[in-house]
Amino acid sequence: MTVTAMALLFAGSFLASLLLCGLARRLLLRFQVMDRPVERSVHAVPIPRGAGLAVVPILTLLWLFLPAIDPAAKPLPWPLLIGTLLVGITSWIDDLRGLPPLPRLGVQAVAVILGLLALADLPPLFQGWLPRPLDLALGGLLWLWFLNLFNFMDGSDAVAGGQALTIGLGLAAIAIDHHWVGLTAAQGLALAGVALGFLAWNKPPAKIFLGDVGSIPLGYLIGWLLLWAASQGAWAAALILPAWFLADTTLTLIRRAWRRAPLLEAHAEHSNSAAIRLGHSHARVAGLALIANIALALLALGAERDQQELIGLVGAAATVWLLLRKLKYPPKPQAPETEGAGPED
Repeated sequence: MTVTAMALLFAGSFLASLLLCGLARRLLLRFQVMDRPVERSVHAVPIPRGAGLAVVPILTLLWLFLPAIDPAAKPLPWPLLIGTLLVGITSWIDDLRGLPPLPRLGVQAVAVILGLLALADLPPLFQGWLPRPLDLALGGLLWLWFLNLFNFMDGSDAVAGGQALTIGLGLAAIAIDHHWVGLTAAQGLALAGVALGFLAWNKPPAKIFLGDVGSIPLGYLIGWLLLWAASQGAWAAALILPAWFLADTTLTLIRRAWRRAPLLEAHAEHSNSAAIRLGHSHARVAGLALIANIALALLALGAERDQQELIGLVGAAATVWLLLRKLKYPPKPQAPETEGAGPED
C-alpha cells in the first residue's frame, strides 16, 4: 500500500468508528443497555455499554475487504469470521441478561478452535520448539486466555481502547519493517483507527463502554493478529505489545488462586481498577497506561528490527514493573495553594 492509501485507511476507520459509536450510544441509551454501578464498579453513574456493536463490525468488514485495496493482504479466513460471530452473539446476550461463566467459556473455546484452523497452514507459533499439535494447543490456550484478559481489563476509561490502539500501531510498524505478506500494515492500521474512534467516546469521563460484545470479540481478533505475528518470527513483539495486560491479569489470577477466591467471578482487583479505588483519577490511569503502552510498542519494534529480543523483553518487564508500581500506591496529595502568597523579600 502507498502512504496515501494507508493514511486514508486509518482516517476512514477512525471516522467510521467515531460516527457509529455515537449512533450506538444513542440506541443504547434509548433501550437502557447500561453498565450500572455495583460494589466492584469504579464508576458512580450508569454508562451505556455496547460500543462493540459498532467497533467489531467495522473492523471485521475492513479486514474482509482489505485485499481489494492491498494486494499483499490475504482474505480474512472464514473460520475466524465464524468464531468472531459466535463470541459476539454470546457476549451480547451476556450484556443483556447475563450468562454463567462456563457456557461463555465453552463458546469461546469453540471459537478459538475454529480460529486455529486459520493458523494451521502457517509456520509454528513457537518457532519449532514444540511438536506441531502441542504448538497449536498451547497457542489456543494462550488465545483463550488473551481474549478473556482483554475483557477483564476493560474496567476503567480508555484502558482497553488504548491497548488496542498501540497494538495496532505497533504491528503496523513491524509489518512495514518486515515486508510481511498476509498480515500487513493495513490490518494494524484498521485496528488502530477503530480503536481511536472508540477512544473519542471512551476517554475520561467515559460516555460509552465496549461491553462484552466489544471486549471479547476484539480480544479474539487481536489475539489472532498476535499469534499470526508470532508465526512469522515476531514472537517477542507478540509478548511485548500486550505485556501490561498479560502481566497484570496473570498476577491477579495467581493472587486470587492463592487466596482460593473464585477465578471466574467478576472482581475489581486488576491494577487499573485498584488504582482508581486508591484515589487515582481515570485520566491519570489512562495516561500512565498509554505512556507505558507506547514504550512497549517502541520496544517491540526495536526488538524485531535489531533482533534484540532479550533486550526488548527485559525493557518490557521494566516498563510494566514501573507502571504497576505507579498504580499500586495512592497519588501524592497536592500541596494547598496559599492565597495571596508571593515571593519572599
